[in-house]
Amino acid sequence: MFLWKALEGSRVLDLAQPMRRGMPQSPNHPPFRMALERRHGDMVRPDGGSAANEIIVTGGHVGTHVDALAHVSQDGLLHGGRPAGEVMSHEGFGSLGIDEFEPYVGRCVLLDVAAVHGVDTLPPGYEITPGDLARAAGGTEIRAGDAVLIGTGWSRLWSSGEEFIGHRNGVPGPGAEAARWLVGHRPRVVGGETIAFEHIAPGRGHATLPVHRIMLVESGINIVETMRLAELLDSGAREFVLVLNPLPIVGATGAPVRPLAVID
Repeated sequence: MFLWKALEGSRVLDLAQPMRRGMPQSPNHPPFRMALERRHGDMVRPDGGSAANEIIVTGGHVGTHVDALAHVSQDGLLHGGRPAGEVMSHEGFGSLGIDEFEPYVGRCVLLDVAAVHGVDTLPPGYEITPGDLARAAGGTEIRAGDAVLIGTGWSRLWSSGEEFIGHRNGVPGPGAEAARWLVGHRPRVVGGETIAFEHIAPGRGHATLPVHRIMLVESGINIVETMRLAELLDSGAREFVLVLNPLPIVGATGAPVRPLAVID
């Protein structure tokens, strides 16, 4: 049977946040900026035709994006015990960059922790535990090589910039023990709705990011951040096909992505 026959009747959900000036982002990264470099009428061809185009400046970790394994080091070492200085230059990383991420098309399990607690959005600063993840999984098996997403409902706050970033009250996310629970299931990639796939306590900011260390450095598991999951959470789908293919920017520590969920 041809693949498109299997897809008949399926619904495709866009899991990427729209990229625009002033969108919420981590203060650790350069902001997104776009401006028209050429406007219609700036140059007109002899036949009356005209074209407009833009210039885009952005960090690799702004908007919906995938973290490369080169993104985080611990005591100077990257994943696999590789000294960061050996593969890092002003041109980027010669190894473990986002260009080495193999496109993912496969099974994804969504763990809706907000639903476990009977709310649309978890409270600010809530630390997700292994128990939360186990309850959200229910009887759904997480297989080695799957993608696993955590639903907090936080993408519902995207338009509330300061609240979304959580400088004052924190952001919900997995703590270190929850991260180790995930690692134990050997996923290919994990993701969530917040700008850092972490529990951020009130007033702490990004002082320490243990989940990034556990995933990227210790386990070699890529992270997808700032996903738009509200519609997916509302759909009730908990298993689906995920298409994930970040921009292959050579040597970069991360890159924008437009994930797609294919659900029945």
